[in-house]
Amino acid sequence: MIKIGIIGPNKSVCGNDLYNFGENLGKVIAQKGRVFLNGGAGGFMEAVSKGVKSSKETFDGQTIGVLQGDSAEDANEFIDIAIPTGMGIARNMILINSSDIIIAAGGGAGTLSELAFAWQKKKIVLCVTEFGGWSKELAGKNLDHRLKDLLIPVKTIEDIEKYIKQM
Repeated sequence: MIKIGIIGPNKSVCGNDLYNFGENLGKVIAQKGRVFLNGGAGGFMEAVSKGVKSSKETFDGQTIGVLQGDSAEDANEFIDIAIPTGMGIARNMILINSSDIIIAAGGGAGTLSELAFAWQKKKIVLCVTEFGGWSKELAGKNLDHRLKDLLIPVKTIEDIEKYIKQM
């Protein structure tokens, strides 16, 4: 089972174009043998989860929300398994550490912290370059001299699917 982490902006800063991209992304890349982890909130996280759950390939337990708060009730309606950590933003490390590969799109400070954690944990991040934010800013760059080539620029859903199939 491949565990795909999804990081990007929450509802307050996720525009319609990015939301629609996320929903389409979820529909296309959802299939047996893949589960999707995210922060369980709105915005890009919700969009991808919604797309996954509307796919013909969906199954129970395919969307997992690693929540900041104490209540599973805080998860968006497309999360199958809610994990309330009660850890606030420290839950970002749990999300990154639990993922085999990460997809990042857009993003502000929360996404930036997840990108930094992914770098330190030597995780590949597919950075969507079409929507600005930290995923575009850092795509193809190295955060320091110790590692390289972990933040892979991608433009399309097809680019993402092609990379995941290589795993």
